[in-house]
Amino acid sequence: MAEQLKTYTTRVSGFLRPRHTVLDENGKDLGVLEVQRSRLGLIVGATWKPEKGEVLEIKRDPGLLRAQFACWTEGREWLGSSIRPGVARRTIEMWTGGKPLRLVPRLEFGRGWRIVGAKSGVVAQIEHALLGRSAKIATFRKIDFELLIFAYFIGGLALWESALPTSVESVDRGTPATA
Repeated sequence: MAEQLKTYTTRVSGFLRPRHTVLDENGKDLGVLEVQRSRLGLIVGATWKPEKGEVLEIKRDPGLLRAQFACWTEGREWLGSSIRPGVARRTIEMWTGGKPLRLVPRLEFGRGWRIVGAKSGVVAQIEHALLGRSAKIATFRKIDFELLIFAYFIGGLALWESALPTSVESVDRGTPATA
């Protein structure tokens, strides 16, 4: 794996409406990701409110598959979407317009995901504490911070599915499956 470019940490507060505060390497707040639920308790989206910059809206797309969300700016500009191609698959596909990405479980035991690019390999890794709710996000290649937040949200919906390691070959298989 390449050398780490940046590292972020998260602090989570709240139970039914959790607030994920993202901090940079120096402990400075970068913003808050607020998860939104329906009346039945189903997660329907989230709002990223940065200290500086544009507010992002993550909304569940209509459909039957899990992890089917889209990320939009406040000005209704589409940044990306995600889908899980199969019920039993642990891979989550992310489309960003230019570069397809995949969320795959980490290579080690423990909760967390790797963001893998089609041509660039591992772009970032999100590592959650085994019992706690905090996380460490490490970037290895250039990635838009908004997409990193989107991947953090999507991966957080299926944390226990990432507890078992994935196969080593998944590092090289970064291209999305064709539908």
